[in-house]
Amino acid sequence: MANEYSNGEITIKWQPKLCQHAGICVKSLPQVYKPKESPWIQIENASTEELKKQISNCPSGALSFTINS
Repeated sequence: MANEYSNGEITIKWQPKLCQHAGICVKSLPQVYKPKESPWIQIENASTEELKKQISNCPSGALSFTINS
């Protein structure tokens, strides 16, 4: 089951079963990815461009995104 987070422009999809917990997301955007908080993805704390760039570096593919129309 995937979890989705949206800021109106972009929707992030996180698939926990694919996540390898490499921590690249937390290191890249610590203001967005906060594993000890709920919700752990606080999408409003970065721009859509910053999010797209970070998600493209996810090694497991657990994070993906769609652009909202």
